[in-house]
Amino acid sequence: MAKTLLEVQNLTKYFATPAGQLHAVDGVNFKLEEGKTLGIVGESGCGKSTTGRVILKLIEPSGGKIIFDGEDITKYSRSKMRPLRTRMQMIFQDPFSSLDPRQTVSQLIAEPIIEHKLIRGKAAIEERTLELMETVGLASRLMNSYPHELDGGRRQRIGIARALAVKPKLIICDEPVSALDVSIQAQILNLLKKLQKDLGLTYIFITHNLAVVKYFSDDIAVMYLGQLVEKASSDDIFASPTHPYTKALLSAIPIPKVTKERVQRRLIRGEVTSPVNLPDECRFLKRCDECDEALCRTKNPELKEIAPNHFVACSCIR
Repeated sequence: MAKTLLEVQNLTKYFATPAGQLHAVDGVNFKLEEGKTLGIVGESGCGKSTTGRVILKLIEPSGGKIIFDGEDITKYSRSKMRPLRTRMQMIFQDPFSSLDPRQTVSQLIAEPIIEHKLIRGKAAIEERTLELMETVGLASRLMNSYPHELDGGRRQRIGIARALAVKPKLIICDEPVSALDVSIQAQILNLLKKLQKDLGLTYIFITHNLAVVKYFSDDIAVMYLGQLVEKASSDDIFASPTHPYTKALLSAIPIPKVTKERVQRRLIRGEVTSPVNLPDECRFLKRCDECDEALCRTKNPELKEIAPNHFVACSCIR
């Protein structure tokens, strides 16, 4: 049986606002096995990116537990987290804003190596930098180039090389291809797949692109208003989606098929409920065509297992 690398228990993150508590992440639970990929999907503002940042403790959690590689790191201080930074890394959505424009490619990739004192000596650091550039598909002639001189795909390869520089076990990919052209997206996804196979990496892949997450993930977690509403294997999610929100998301995927018949879509009506001071009821209630008012207004449903490794949070499913 594969080892559990990351376990998240009832993870919460609230932000104080003048109107009350904003529930950015609210009671998230999952386990991630070593060498696997968990895709987290949902519309903008559902809490995907905040979840990733809280797991890495770039943002402090409001409650719950984060257990990484057998260690409960929830209450680790900034200084205690520092050695762990070599084991857990992040690839950001916008490669341009995440890179220092005043540094060259070689300086950007070498920075984490120098910061964590992983290699000493200028020649050894340069050798490791060139090795990382080759690994992610960057030509050595680009060593002295600056980020603004490169296209988005090459800039994202720098971000990947920086993450790999410290030899991590877990990488959180926060929409790493959403800012790239479609052809470049495929190259980056294939690169990440190859790196996972070669280096045994574990990924959390955050995206709103369901076509991408199907290709890339072993398991998929669907998120809505700070909570997981469905979690299952990638095959199960696409073969038998259960939560009304998951069904609507899958229905929205464009189908490249020329036909006279119009494809039937499941439209989501209404607006997203405000995440501030949420009542104890189903958060998808006001937009759901399958809701039972008597059940859905009673309490906010929790994830329950309806089939092996298939979890759904819906009061209407028994």
